[in-house]
Amino acid sequence: MNSTLHICIHGAGGLGSVIGGYLANSGHKVTLISRKAHADAVNKHGLNIFGRLGDMVIKDNLTAVTTPDQVVGDIDYYILLTKAKDAAGAISDASAISKQIKCALTMQNGVGKESLLIDAFGKERVIGGSIIEGATLIEPGRVNNHVTAPTTAYFGELGGGSTPRIEMLAQAFTNANLNAKSVEDIDNVLWEKVVQVSGASSWSASTLGSIPALDYWDGISIKEGAEHYVTIAQELINVYKAMGYEPQDYYAPFSFLKMIDESSFETAVQACIKMGVTMKPKTPGVRTSMHEDLVNGKETEADTLFMPLVHEAKKYNIAIPTFLGAYRVIKTIDSNLNKRN
Repeated sequence: MNSTLHICIHGAGGLGSVIGGYLANSGHKVTLISRKAHADAVNKHGLNIFGRLGDMVIKDNLTAVTTPDQVVGDIDYYILLTKAKDAAGAISDASAISKQIKCALTMQNGVGKESLLIDAFGKERVIGGSIIEGATLIEPGRVNNHVTAPTTAYFGELGGGSTPRIEMLAQAFTNANLNAKSVEDIDNVLWEKVVQVSGASSWSASTLGSIPALDYWDGISIKEGAEHYVTIAQELINVYKAMGYEPQDYYAPFSFLKMIDESSFETAVQACIKMGVTMKPKTPGVRTSMHEDLVNGKETEADTLFMPLVHEAKKYNIAIPTFLGAYRVIKTIDSNLNKRN
């Protein structure tokens, strides 16, 4: 495999565009598969990314198309980044380029999502990946990369271990200002992210979603809001630990599961309040993607993200009443959005 990679990102909205743009900017060939308006804007004017690395327009090494059959050449890494509900259709469309794909992965939230790729491309071509980079599509051709983590991405073989193809992808991301690591147990990373994201998403969407002006820090800096967050987190940590894992905080500082697990309830609440007060002026406007979906009147991916944890809780007889309560609130909103749409 050449040091200059061809990376195809299927579902290039905000996150996919940021990943693809930075990889192209670092010298790799990138093909984005996106909606027509975004693809047209990128091809005509370049991709404008602003935020944590300043303001840049990326034109070199970057091509945008609207369907997989328009992708030209062998693909070193195919990255699926559509919404979960669109994944099956996207992979079906990607059958047109199956012979071009050397390695496939998805960086969507959730667990078990790799099974669709395995069915389509074969187990030997599929690896695991996870990312927490913050990105929002502002308008066609323009995305905001508002937040990152010291390590924003992880890659690993689904059967465990790291291989040259894993290390090469992690190095490519790191060289593109998307700090990444190869790991021996990618399943651990995937499950911990589900715990982290499900806790934050269920809490923020059910607590703050009715008032568009509120962000993550507004909620967690209030005592009652912090208490609600810690309660949900503790429930999900109990499920995670019953599965045989221990919190690692792969995505610190956004993940602080270890602190919640090791502290008393009141200590954890006070730490969350302090974090909210400290971070609000530094990174205002931070929301979970589920919170953003509700604010924008879109149906959430609550079932896809939350149900694996619900099933594990039942399996190990772990009580998660607060988390289930938040889930019911979100599903009620989703059901009414469906009626309106």
